[in-house]
Amino acid sequence: MTAMTAMTMADDQTVLYAVEQGVATITLNRPARRNALTPAMLQALQAHVMQAGQAADVRAVLITGAGQGFCAGQDLSIFADTTEPTAVRDLVYDVVLTYYRPLIESICQLEKPVVAAINGVAAGAGASLALACDLRMMADDASLLLAFSNIGLVPDAGASWFLTRLVGYSRAYAIAISGERVPATRCLELGLTNRVTASTTLLTEAQGWAQALAQRPTVALGLTKRVMQQATQQDLSAILVAEAELQARAAMTADHREGVAAFVEKRTPIFTGR
Repeated sequence: MTAMTAMTMADDQTVLYAVEQGVATITLNRPARRNALTPAMLQALQAHVMQAGQAADVRAVLITGAGQGFCAGQDLSIFADTTEPTAVRDLVYDVVLTYYRPLIESICQLEKPVVAAINGVAAGAGASLALACDLRMMADDASLLLAFSNIGLVPDAGASWFLTRLVGYSRAYAIAISGERVPATRCLELGLTNRVTASTTLLTEAQGWAQALAQRPTVALGLTKRVMQQATQQDLSAILVAEAELQARAAMTADHREGVAAFVEKRTPIFTGR
């Protein structure tokens, strides 16, 4: 992270945060465990997502993992001392709702584009995290793994919602119950990733993509994200109204005025995110 300003949550180095050229890069930094998620990491992740949302100098977010893997999913060691079935049930329920739900909702509600740079495997809740991002770039040796059924569990952290909407019920169900890795090239075919690149250039290319998005009209991109999410749940009539409301808001921005002026003057617009 040369020439980047970095900040971590207190003394916790398992999630890193840095801002450069309008992009907040959030890095899962537990490479020895393939960035397996702990409650503290999930809290730090959410805090950084919210921090990026509130920062005027942040216009796009990039989430990636340190080392050889994006994220191995939930660190199961937190369940090691809990064996009684009722206690396991309560702990699992609490972890999913207390830690994963606010994180996934924060990513989805963030009105700035969120890009996942997926290195290595994104498994279990790590796959859920990747799917929650708006856009995905995968290394050519990366893969998604809905590993839940391999340990007798069901998809969580939003995986069932995102996967079904991205590839349809039948394909989503097959991926979920097979417990097999979906390689990057197949993810591209299915629409689970937007781009695939060499593992050696993944982070550089993903940062370049995020920086290009950060130069776009930020408010308009955020409102587009909102209305397209609504479009998966509402009928056409409701979406036509929502589009009119959000379009009116976008029309009030300085970036809209700049875009129109640049079009008339036949020049490249310079957007400021306002």
